[in-house]
Amino acid sequence: MGGDVGLSVTVPAAVQIAQRYADTHFLLTGIPDQVEQALRQANPGDLSRFEIVPASEVVTMDDPVEVALRRKKNSSMRVGVTTVKEKRADAFVSAGNTGALMAISRYVLKTIEGIDRPAIATDIPNQTGGGTTMLDLGANVDCSAQHLLEFAIMGTAMRQAIHHQENPTVGLLNIGEEVIKGNEVVKEAAALLRVSGLNFYGNVEGDDIFKGTADIIVCDGFVGNVVLKSVEGLAKMIGSMIRQEFTRNYLTMAAGLVARPVLNSFRNRVDNRNYNGAALLGLRGIVFKSHGSADVVAYMNAIERARGAVLRGLLEKTEAEVSRINQRIDRCNIENGTEQI
Repeated sequence: MGGDVGLSVTVPAAVQIAQRYADTHFLLTGIPDQVEQALRQANPGDLSRFEIVPASEVVTMDDPVEVALRRKKNSSMRVGVTTVKEKRADAFVSAGNTGALMAISRYVLKTIEGIDRPAIATDIPNQTGGGTTMLDLGANVDCSAQHLLEFAIMGTAMRQAIHHQENPTVGLLNIGEEVIKGNEVVKEAAALLRVSGLNFYGNVEGDDIFKGTADIIVCDGFVGNVVLKSVEGLAKMIGSMIRQEFTRNYLTMAAGLVARPVLNSFRNRVDNRNYNGAALLGLRGIVFKSHGSADVVAYMNAIERARGAVLRGLLEKTEAEVSRINQRIDRCNIENGTEQI
């Protein structure tokens, strides 16, 4: 029910994914008559692959977290997250209110042992042709060094599960590569990461996100959200400027026709729809957040990422990695005779 568009995007995307994968079934949570109408319009074919789970309320994009969490207890979002808790669903995907989704998911599912705060993570395209996994992207504005370490652990598990990388590199976003750079929280986080057993690359700067210097880049949610929105805005600006230049006159239009294959390839590489679907890591269940303005293609990619996370054991790998790293840090504390590193 959520997102800027709602059922005209989410239901057709689910139908197309169901047609692509015979092993995938959907619970569609929402206002029953509205969901049923959208489902009929999407021509699903085999209706047995879909079950409508009733909800009487909808969390709007403008609802404060308190309203979504305390007052709308039968919202489509709350009902959807509950299906994961009850093991009726393997994953939940929503394009709705981000703050509400995080709050409801944390309240209903709880965090896994060893994780204090969940984080939002997604891939940002880089020049290597792959993507740089970045977190946190807005769930936690104020973070401690321990939280940044937890984000690195969860990001590592995500790369292992989704990208099949056994030992991905972790970079800590900073204002410089030097060890002496950064505020006290970042310096302390770097010290924790160096003894964590993770493949810690070191401090990285903003341009390293797009170079692909490290597979994972960790930062607090305030910085991460600013970076994410800046990237989206820059991509739109570049696309607009390229269109303006190629439509300036007949000569540039002719040049545009010649360059169209290259331009289409470039557009596909930087198309944020291909990277849609951010994981809410650290929960006792798999939850993915789609961009609110996603179209059908983008929402399909969010569902694909959630499906892949289930099949590749994201939750189990996260739990195992958190346990392993925390045991290593505990051993270091004992060996050093200190309570904190």
